Formats: sequence, C-alpha cells, structure tokens
Amino acid sequence: MSGLDERLQQVQLIVACDVTNPLCGERGASVVFGPQKGATPELVQQLDANLAHYAEVVKQQLGKDVRDLPGAGAAGGLGAGLMIFTRATLQRGIEIVIEYTGLKEKMAGADLVFTGEGGIDFQTKFGKTPYGVAATAKAGGKKVIALAGYIGEGIDTLYAEGIDAIFGIVPGASDLEKLLKNGPANVERTCENIARVLRLAE
Repeated sequence: MSGLDERLQQVQLIVACDVTNPLCGERGASVVFGPQKGATPELVQQLDANLAHYAEVVKQQLGKDVRDLPGAGAAGGLGAGLMIFTRATLQRGIEIVIEYTGLKEKMAGADLVFTGEGGIDFQTKFGKTPYGVAATAKAGGKKVIALAGYIGEGIDTLYAEGIDAIFGIVPGASDLEKLLKNGPANVERTCENIARVLRLAE
C-alpha cells in the first residue's frame, strides 16, 4: 500500500461494471469466466483457490472483505482490486449508459424494443446490456426482442428478466471473418422475418 500514489485517496472513482459476480465461489470469476478463457476444470479450481487466498490476505492485512461483494469478480478480479486499492465504487455499466443516453425517455413512445449482443446465454442476466435494456423496457410495460450472433445455454432464465423472445441471426455454419462481414445483412434479414411474423398477428 505504501507504493500507491497518495492522490488516489482524493479521487472518487465510479467504475462501469457489467457483471455482478463475486470474486470466489460458484458464481465467482474463475468458475464463470475461466472456462471461456480456456481454463480446464482443474485450473479453475486452482484459480478460485488462489483468489480466495488473496481475499483472505487482504481481509487480514487491510480489513477489507471483498470475497463476496457483487462485481468483485469482474474482469478476473479487477473489480476487487479497484475496491481494495482505490476509493472506487462499482456501478453497472448499463445503468451509467441508460442514464447518459436517456434510454428510458426515448423508449416511452416505442411499441416494441429490440436489443442484442454478440452472444446471449445465462450470463446475460448478470448485468449485461440486453438485461439492462430489458429491465428498463419491462418497467415501462414494453415487449422486448433480443438478437444474438449465437445463443448459448440457459437462455430460458432470461424470459423472467423481461426478454420476451430471442433470435439468432447466423444463417448457418461459417467462419468468423465471414460472419463479421455479413453481420449487418444477417441482422436485417432476421428483423425482416420477425416483422413478418408480427404482421401475421395483426
């Protein structure tokens, strides 16, 4: 701690954090995000144990208990580090964006709300953009349709969070370069088909 710039103690940091995962445990940084980065089950256990040890050292030496704080597990534990070594407070990034853009006000006259993400799965409900958009829309009584490059596991949990329907935009197996190149066309085609279904209900 002696190596920290003293000016940091005079600065209040507001950190945009898109997840609520704690540092350790079943919903912690290692278990949830480790496999996405290539960690094996054995390595995930080691990483989680290392972070638990780190949290215990911090608690003993600095009197700060960050192990189970929401957002502490963001970016592999960066959330915890910011809360430990600076006067940072974590706020959901989507909440900051919603307030800055005036999304709630812009949504007021909408009949239907579209949102999207590169990939939608069970992690989306932990504060990612579609979750924030859906929560805002639900508060205003709006229906929400989400689009995604790919649809992962556990999306059924999102229906209770304000997302009414989820559509994948990828037409078939393809390499990443082609998918990125054709992204706009894939979104346009998917939205057209959604609109055609909506017209059937008229």
